[in-house]
Amino acid sequence: MTTAKDLFTIALEPRPERSVGQGDLSLSLAGAELVDLLDAEAIGLDGDLIVPGPQPDLDDRLLGAAVSALVRQVPYENVEDWLWRRGRDLAAAYQAAFEADGLLTRARRGVLNFGAERMELVDTPARRLAQSRWQEDEPVLGALAAAIGIRRGEGPQDDAGPDGEAVAAVVAAVNDAVMELEAVRQRRSIENAAFANVWRVP
Repeated sequence: MTTAKDLFTIALEPRPERSVGQGDLSLSLAGAELVDLLDAEAIGLDGDLIVPGPQPDLDDRLLGAAVSALVRQVPYENVEDWLWRRGRDLAAAYQAAFEADGLLTRARRGVLNFGAERMELVDTPARRLAQSRWQEDEPVLGALAAAIGIRRGEGPQDDAGPDGEAVAAVVAAVNDAVMELEAVRQRRSIENAAFANVWRVP
């Protein structure tokens, strides 16, 4: 599977800590897609700009959709803008794809709440491969998961292989975007609380 699909799988595994928000997961999935496209040499980074390369033959339809979504004219899109544009409702797209492929089903027991749905992962070789990658402390997957609050210890997260600098830039952008989203949530919460106080009876 792709890094993005492995990340989605790990995000849906039952765990005691808080569940992952769809907005956070969508941003990290968009970053994971960039990592996969870097690995496939479908893109390169020029600073923070995503420079498209030759269109590769990809077996994965979601990654194919990501390639089709690339801006191929100058000025190219920067990583931050890609995360927000491509990331819009991306977790829902992965959920639908997983259901269509029989990797995810509506839960009957041992459930994990994901948004309004009650879903659970099917025990498949793809799920076991994602779990194996996670257990082996694969650094890029670990860094993208950590950005959305999923941690498995404090293993190294900066050894990204031959595309280290580019991958590190993507991961940093994901972290910044997730923090920005959290800041927006907090600001709205404060504004809503202030508005509610206006209507309270003294």
